[in-house]
Amino acid sequence: NHDFDYDLIVIGGGPAGVTAALRARELGDSVALIERNRMGGTCTNDGCVPTRVLAHTARLLREADQFPTYGLIGELPELDFPRVMRRASQVVYTIHEKKQLIGHLSDVDVQVFSEVGEARFLDRNTVGLPDGTQLQAEKFILCAGGRARRLDFPGAELALTHSDVWALKSLPASIVVVGGAATGCQLASIFATFGAQVTLIEREDHILRSEDSAVSKIITQAFENHGIQIITGIDGIQQIKKQGSNQVLRFLQNSQIHERQTQAVILSTGWVGNLASLNLPAAGVETRGAYIPVNDYLQTNQPHIFAAGDITGRMMLVQSAGYEALAAVENALLGVGQPQKHHIVPHGGFTDPEYGSVGLTEAQAQAAGDYLVAQVDYRELDRAVIDGRTDGLCKLIVSPENHRILGAHVVGEQALEIVHMAAAGMAAGMWVEQLADLQIAYPTYTAIIGLAARKITRQLGVLPLTPEWRSLEKRQPHKSLRAEWELRNSGMEL
Repeated sequence: NHDFDYDLIVIGGGPAGVTAALRARELGDSVALIERNRMGGTCTNDGCVPTRVLAHTARLLREADQFPTYGLIGELPELDFPRVMRRASQVVYTIHEKKQLIGHLSDVDVQVFSEVGEARFLDRNTVGLPDGTQLQAEKFILCAGGRARRLDFPGAELALTHSDVWALKSLPASIVVVGGAATGCQLASIFATFGAQVTLIEREDHILRSEDSAVSKIITQAFENHGIQIITGIDGIQQIKKQGSNQVLRFLQNSQIHERQTQAVILSTGWVGNLASLNLPAAGVETRGAYIPVNDYLQTNQPHIFAAGDITGRMMLVQSAGYEALAAVENALLGVGQPQKHHIVPHGGFTDPEYGSVGLTEAQAQAAGDYLVAQVDYRELDRAVIDGRTDGLCKLIVSPENHRILGAHVVGEQALEIVHMAAAGMAAGMWVEQLADLQIAYPTYTAIIGLAARKITRQLGVLPLTPEWRSLEKRQPHKSLRAEWELRNSGMEL
């Protein structure tokens, strides 16, 4: 349509927006991408990338604890907090340099408007920028992302969100983290390893409420072992007030007000879409709460306007943002076609220990119908024994009807890497027997998925034991006497 400046305008320069713009150019359409601040999105700039740097520092500190056990003599390292924060900034810069997003987009003729401030709709087909520029397009994809939810209570401005953590000049001696989901747990774990006295408070009766119960249970136990105090079942934050160089946090629990003195409060209480500045009523786009509702084609109530990523409130993950963006742009430019749903989304957290999950939790599988479950402890894994990392487990959930994998949950060393083995099997529609049959290199952490798969094949009765293995089983009644390769080759019960 030659009445418009562009076929498509993408608002937001994070993973969803960049993916959408590149795919639109592949399809031959003219595209403009508008980003109010720095390209790259929350995750690159002040989310997962710098947080992972802190998690790596914490990891190195924990590795040092093993020095004497593995015959290393020397002084244990001390934390230089300002240098850690500088390292986080350097890594963010390096990743920006590596990606060269603006150059890459310009090379394929995407018109990029970055660091231009908030774009707002003026009518159904026009957006305006703060400098007065007006841009028109036939179609739009809204990828404006999200931000940390700020609760409204007296003194809320004294609290930090994950975005404010990067401005800390020194390590607080004590920290209260409000919110026990993924981000809150990661920050609690990191700061506790750094040496802060950490309290984690949560509304629900347990932390990591969206994860499998086994994950929540093990992480809770590990946190308590590391000196993190966990307070669950709170009814809300009442107030934060200053008291000298400290703060006093007041919260409600069991209808009683409790106080906690601390040097810093970090709010990790949810994630909301960046809606306010878009002036969506001018385009007739409906919102629901803090998000833009979309159908399975990523379409808003306006047929020419689509949305992808955090702003939809569907799945707040980088990998999901790119996945949604591809579907949104193809439906927008090629005509509404295939529905898009999140079935297989591996995810997790860089806590100590790590956790990774994909698919149904055991509670969800139970609600859906019949299922089989196998659980293997890390202490059964030779690699975990070798490395002195025996805390953790792998839980595999399988359909007894078609032998397909329904879910996998791993807590322990390299959990987030391991869970992708199960995710790949799910995506390929593998039977659990095929996973059990896979020759996984020895000794590796990934082998735990194979051990769990073999355990389930025994429950399914699809891997009968020869008389020789049965007699071996009788001669070796104790788990600790069996080698991992025996379990691996035989499919015997662990």
